[in-house]
Amino acid sequence: MSAINGGISFWYATDGLPIPREPLPGDATADVVIVGGGYTGLWTAYYLKKAAPFLDIAVLESRFCGYGASGRNGGWLYNGIAGRDRYAKLHGQESAVRLQEAMNDTVGEVVRVSEEEGIDADIHRGGVLEVAYTPAQLGRLKAFHAAEGAFGEKERVLLGARETAERIRVAGAVGSTWTPHGARIHPVKLVKGLAEVVEALGVRVYESTPVTEISPGHAVTPYGTVRAPYVLRCTEGFTASLKGQRRAWLPMNSSMIATEPLGPEAWEAIGWAGRETLGDMAHAYMYAQRTADDRIALGGRGVPYRFGSRTDNDGRTQPATVEALREILVRFFPQLAGVRISHAWSGVLGVPRDWCASVTLDRTTGLGWAGGYVGSGVATANLAARTLRDLVRQDSGQAGPTGLTALPWVNHKVRMWEPEPFRWAGVRGMYAAYRSADRRELLRPRPATDPLATLADRIAGRH
Repeated sequence: MSAINGGISFWYATDGLPIPREPLPGDATADVVIVGGGYTGLWTAYYLKKAAPFLDIAVLESRFCGYGASGRNGGWLYNGIAGRDRYAKLHGQESAVRLQEAMNDTVGEVVRVSEEEGIDADIHRGGVLEVAYTPAQLGRLKAFHAAEGAFGEKERVLLGARETAERIRVAGAVGSTWTPHGARIHPVKLVKGLAEVVEALGVRVYESTPVTEISPGHAVTPYGTVRAPYVLRCTEGFTASLKGQRRAWLPMNSSMIATEPLGPEAWEAIGWAGRETLGDMAHAYMYAQRTADDRIALGGRGVPYRFGSRTDNDGRTQPATVEALREILVRFFPQLAGVRISHAWSGVLGVPRDWCASVTLDRTTGLGWAGGYVGSGVATANLAARTLRDLVRQDSGQAGPTGLTALPWVNHKVRMWEPEPFRWAGVRGMYAAYRSADRRELLRPRPATDPLATLADRIAGRH
């Protein structure tokens, strides 16, 4: 039996796709209108409504809540944030440490709210294990581990080959680093539960309502215009579909596969009893989790970018990408060479030109936005939402500045991406270089990072 390809994602396989809520019935007004019904939009609605129950809040979602990255990601609730090193250079180490500490706390915040609101999202706090299986990867791993310590992550531990195998037996692993600031989740159970909680609080959630244009005080849809003092854009990888935003955040493609459920013998061979989320130190890195029903869900970049900032068709994935992800699975766990892949899917994530996540509220227009998470959005969206809440409350006079509004990613400005075809050629070329560097590091083991990857980093503006 071939894998189910697309259908949004494997995460919808259990409950099926949701029945969409009603679209916007016509022109409307609100105190705050939120564009996008993913994690960022729903968390923002949640925290604003909890802090100020009198606010009239409307969420506009083009398909259904969780259609985008929030319903397709790898289920990594962890403390990584895109752009921290750059923020340290721009604002100082201490400021970036505060940002990292806020991210560390965010993992527990998502768990706390899920428990408090009765959202069963298959959360397991097993931490994050990132492995190295070449000399060059081990060098990067040790540097990464040291850097995390410099940003105040005191609980992180560096593990050798034997200690790594005691956790997860990844073929050829020569070391790893583990942090407790991470958890496995079921992405769709979280986004579905959050949408229900938000609606129960009195937030109006309109689905099948695409927003075509955002301007001060207005969110325009085919069904009518919502007018509000605050219009918050929470569209992440779909931002390019909005008028005037095509070059703002690049929709980077990421693809995943899920195996059939594995039996006790397979898990005995693999280990993974701690159900850590699993990653590596390759340039074209992978990410994986052991699901609640004992599958392995594993992802990587696949086709990284589609010309003109186009997005996929309901998650459908190219066969070559599915096979490439299977090869990674078997490279990590050779004993799974005969395992069946049950599902394959893709989604997009938002990438700013400088690879830095950010949160902004323009106090002259009431326009706000958050995103550009570069693949680390499951937890970062929660911190962004709480920051948007504080910015709106500060601007409206409901509250003063907070620790979150002083974080270095607030009101960060970044230039646009290059026009086509330079954007397409650059991104495709960058990932071709990363994959080539990974192959060379595997075939010709040396302690130094391959020069191709260093060049790609420099061209991309990642460092």
